[in-house]
Amino acid sequence: MRQITIQPITKDAFAPFGDIIDSTGDPDKIINQGKCGRYHDRATLDFSDGRAGLSLFKAELRSLPLTLDMMERHPEGSQCFVPMSDTPFLVIVAPDADGQPGTPLAFRTEPGQAVNFHRNTWHGVLTPIAGTGLFAVIDRIGDGPNLQEYWFDTPYEVIDP
Repeated sequence: MRQITIQPITKDAFAPFGDIIDSTGDPDKIINQGKCGRYHDRATLDFSDGRAGLSLFKAELRSLPLTLDMMERHPEGSQCFVPMSDTPFLVIVAPDADGQPGTPLAFRTEPGQAVNFHRNTWHGVLTPIAGTGLFAVIDRIGDGPNLQEYWFDTPYEVIDP
């Protein structure tokens, strides 16, 4: 089995695949009578048609090492995962290689981070490794299919460094 080593997620490393959403740095604005910092416009939601919808996903916690045998993408819209607990989760992405995933990369988020996958980005399934497994998900609601899956002939094993 091929191995992928988990690495910390950074904005630069994740930029080809999407946005990291967090509250690093100073807020862009102070609102609510000076009692709230607004970190403004942290992700680009992109839909070919339809509209943005907010759903809740309750995913089973996963353990490591993890077998990666399938990846998916959403050609008609971006997809944003916002954990509803202050715990890290695993994010697996891959560049496109002629209509199928290239070599995957695995990232571990920091507590308080969310991710937004660009439209048509190959990614692993929602993979909580701690916490409740409850996520708010913002993605395309519209007519027609918006899911492509790719199953690897030889799976990958995702491991901790």
